[in-house]
Amino acid sequence: MLFLLTEVAAIGGLALYGPVLQDADYVVGPGADTRVFLGALFEIVLAAAVVGTGVVLFPVLKKQNEGAALGYVCARLLEAAVIIVGIISVLSVVKLRRESEGAADSDAASLVTAGKTLVAIHDWTFLMGPNFILGANSLILAWLMYRAGLVPRFIAVLGLVGGALICASATGVMFGLYEQLSVAGSVAAIPVFAWEVSLAIWLIAKGFKPVARP
Repeated sequence: MLFLLTEVAAIGGLALYGPVLQDADYVVGPGADTRVFLGALFEIVLAAAVVGTGVVLFPVLKKQNEGAALGYVCARLLEAAVIIVGIISVLSVVKLRRESEGAADSDAASLVTAGKTLVAIHDWTFLMGPNFILGANSLILAWLMYRAGLVPRFIAVLGLVGGALICASATGVMFGLYEQLSVAGSVAAIPVFAWEVSLAIWLIAKGFKPVARP
């Protein structure tokens, strides 16, 4: 259930953040603060669910490889921390907009620059957290699942492919090959999305396989 919650919260947060992320003049305009606050709430839920997946799975995973299981928990904690930084940067744009209402037109350019800087911080956290770090923790979890036989092999393989592909895609975005929110970026994210959803559905419906190799 926590895995499914991460997907819903991530999509909801990104959709609600639209005005502040897409409008360079948001900080000097009328704003859509309530919508942004709702987006932040979605992302807070996302961060909590991300940590929850690591904590809940740890007792099972440590029986297979305690070091890797601990690494997975740490990677999930790091992912959540990066998400929180992104939330703070977006909320800072809203605070800056509210405090600058009625400011002289001569200050508009500096306010827009500050707003763009804060949005850029969010964009980089979005690349690092739900891409690089998500890819890394997906690889760890999928490897543990594959090695132990806790879920059907095709689900674990999907995680290995999805984790590697999202990391490769994030590298391409970082070097400017294409935008993260683009057709190429979205296609690269499909396997890791399918991995988390299929894993969640399997665990809800069937649970872990009763016979697992140590």
